[in-house]
Amino acid sequence: MEKNIGTSDRIFRLAAGLAIIIIGLVAKSWWGFIGIPFLVTAFWGTCLAYIPFGINTCTLDKK
Repeated sequence: MEKNIGTSDRIFRLAAGLAIIIIGLVAKSWWGFIGIPFLVTAFWGTCLAYIPFGINTCTLDKK
């Protein structure tokens, strides 16, 4: 799949995902699992929710 997440978007997703997971662990709540998709999309570089809307925050040159 084509990458559609830019650097700043990836950093935000990584930070948000880690924060949500940590808060979930500290609170001993299953809500921490919500942070996992943030981490996966940050490492994967593709957000499936962006595809239908044509959103692309990645600034790489397309060849």
